[in-house]
Amino acid sequence: VQLQASGGGLVQAGGYLRLSCVHSGLTFGSYAVGWFRQAPGKDREFVMAIRLSGGTTRYVDSVKGRFTISKDNAKNTVYLKMNSLKPEDTAVYYCAATRSNSGSWSSPVYYSHWGQGTQVTVSS
Repeated sequence: VQLQASGGGLVQAGGYLRLSCVHSGLTFGSYAVGWFRQAPGKDREFVMAIRLSGGTTRYVDSVKGRFTISKDNAKNTVYLKMNSLKPEDTAVYYCAATRSNSGSWSSPVYYSHWGQGTQVTVSS
């Protein structure tokens, strides 16, 4: 199993970015893919997750209405579209895969495979 995140960059507050997570080796019926972020000096924080089969999603309240998660199973890719970005969204963003049920998606301990991070910097 491999995951590779990309799409980060520097953007002004109010702007948008779309992150991509290309994955391989995941069984669609068994896995969900989640996005986490980690700012300097802070714990890794759950952002959003989506089940590869069926499309169930979960998100943290701080991104509600601003971020959306989607998937293209034909391209083995999960996207995180981030609108109305704020300076507090600045972090390294990671994608990861889990076989746990959706009730556990917010905890990084339930994710078995991680991609490398992609830096998102939002300037004020």
